[in-house]
Amino acid sequence: MALMLTTGLIAIDATILATAVPSVVKDLGEFNQFPWLFSVYLLAQAVSVPIYSKLADTIGRKPVILAGVALFLLGSILGAVAWNMTSLIVFRVIQGLGAGAAAPMSMTIVGDIYTVEERALVQGYIASVWAMSSVIGPALGGVFSQFASWRWIFIVNIPLCLIAAWAIIRSYHEQVEPRQHKIDYAGAALLTVGLTAVILALLEGGNAWAWQSGPSIASFAVGFAALAWFVLVERRAAEPIVDLTILARSLILTTTLVSLGVGALMIGVTSFVPTYLENALNAPPLVSGAAVAALTLGWPLAASTAGRIYMRRGFRVTILIGSAIALLGTIALAATGPYPNPVTVAAVSFVIGFGLGWTAAPTLIAAQASVDWDERGVVTGVNVFARSAGSAVGVAIFGAIANNVINAGLGEHDYPTIVSASTWVFVAVAVLAALMCVASLRMPRGSVDSAAFQPATQTADVSE
Repeated sequence: MALMLTTGLIAIDATILATAVPSVVKDLGEFNQFPWLFSVYLLAQAVSVPIYSKLADTIGRKPVILAGVALFLLGSILGAVAWNMTSLIVFRVIQGLGAGAAAPMSMTIVGDIYTVEERALVQGYIASVWAMSSVIGPALGGVFSQFASWRWIFIVNIPLCLIAAWAIIRSYHEQVEPRQHKIDYAGAALLTVGLTAVILALLEGGNAWAWQSGPSIASFAVGFAALAWFVLVERRAAEPIVDLTILARSLILTTTLVSLGVGALMIGVTSFVPTYLENALNAPPLVSGAAVAALTLGWPLAASTAGRIYMRRGFRVTILIGSAIALLGTIALAATGPYPNPVTVAAVSFVIGFGLGWTAAPTLIAAQASVDWDERGVVTGVNVFARSAGSAVGVAIFGAIANNVINAGLGEHDYPTIVSASTWVFVAVAVLAALMCVASLRMPRGSVDSAAFQPATQTADVSE
């Protein structure tokens, strides 16, 4: 329950602000800056995940997750009293830094205290939090904006953060062997600069500036240069912030690639389906939201049953089945794209979500089960980061496709051009789903030792 509540803080915050943007802009002004409220949050979360994950493997999970909740609490308090758009953007960065610790640590702790068989069920519980939040978040944002104030979006986090911190302090205890640590400051700085620049370029390319413009080229150049330098630094670091050698292991590499695909598929469906339905059929937000909710309902349903499959057939078979189901769903979505229908979209979205539920959770659990405690945080962080990176890259790719179709003025079946744009985006989603299936096929057979199916190492305990 403590981990679900902690996850809920991050999950609700990912959606609650979207419906309140008009009220925020009306109060604070500067409409052209509001996209940064989302961009900086994503940036801060993405670049901090690997750093927190490494710290968790050296100083323990508990101080890291509590630091994340504390940062999220601080960002929420400051956000509630923001006096202009710039200040609110800065406070969203603080929230993002907190989310970067809380989200992966919840999944890492699950890997520590539950057996492999139990993890699928628990991951299903965690996934259900995201499903409920996808429905509750926008509704709460609309209620606060219409009947109270958008500032309550941040105020409501304050008691939730305090309860989550209290529950973790009371219920989770771990034993970490004390040892001297050499913090990789250079690696952390280069990783932050490199990822920030690249993700910024991907998020803002074609929006804030043209792809071929000076700012776009400069952002990519700085980002890739910093990441290349980061790789060189990590090879010589005594305790690298990200142990790149783990990607030399076939299982870790393939599960990371699958997670990239999961992130891209999620962002492709959840970002474009509402706009697609609202523009093609003038569907109200409630209807388009219900279509997306079908995906987030299918996910936890599958995740909670995945354990029975991989305990009998293995991780690779389970992930292959999930990837194949997701692929069939995306092909159906692309095929029905020219013929908008909310019922069809909801049904297909449910299939995609079900497939991802049998893909995402077993992928993470397989990676966790292949390593010991002192690497589990890093492995979990790589998995979570890959999913975030997949979403960021997906936004850029899908946005570029949609913009090119719209600018060309292509239309189908007397519907607005947005239908053609969305259809081509759905085709791209199907292509990525096919690539995810290829990555699943490349997973090594029998790569997780049978010892992984025994109870977790007693490095942590949960109080009654």
